[in-house]
Amino acid sequence: MGIFGAQPRKILALVCAACVAMLAFGLYLQHVVGLEPCPMCIVQRYALIALAVFALVGALMQATGGRKTAAVLGVLAAGFGAFVAARQSFLQWYPPEFASCGRDFYGMIETFPLQRAIPMIFKGSGDCSAVDWTFLGGSIANWSFVCFVALGLVLLAVVASPAKRPRRVGDR
Repeated sequence: MGIFGAQPRKILALVCAACVAMLAFGLYLQHVVGLEPCPMCIVQRYALIALAVFALVGALMQATGGRKTAAVLGVLAAGFGAFVAARQSFLQWYPPEFASCGRDFYGMIETFPLQRAIPMIFKGSGDCSAVDWTFLGGSIANWSFVCFVALGLVLLAVVASPAKRPRRVGDR
């Protein structure tokens, strides 16, 4: 048994599901609400994807060592995502004088040839220091930081959980 009486494989599957839900919410904010992601938001999405993949791989593994390795890699991805979210939160709290993290979508298409514009599009175009959406007083970057830290702590608990010892004849 792992943390909170649950099996580590189920915990890893829940971490993967949480990452997928966060990614889906980010896509909802982008495509339905109309918020343009900044480059730091895109990097946080990559960290979430990596975290989801590591958690999924860990959940599918039979060996305890493999699950723990996947969880450690997930902790590293969560730490990276938390770092980027913390940096973006800092930029939002203390915006620089000339705050710009990228170009707008139409400006890139009009200004650059298509082979240069396409990679720029995937870098994001919003302003990293802008706060376009809040929930309970926290920006997307603030909540992203909280989620990365929480997921990282859950994965650390999976890493620290004792390995299930094999049953012996006579054990109840």
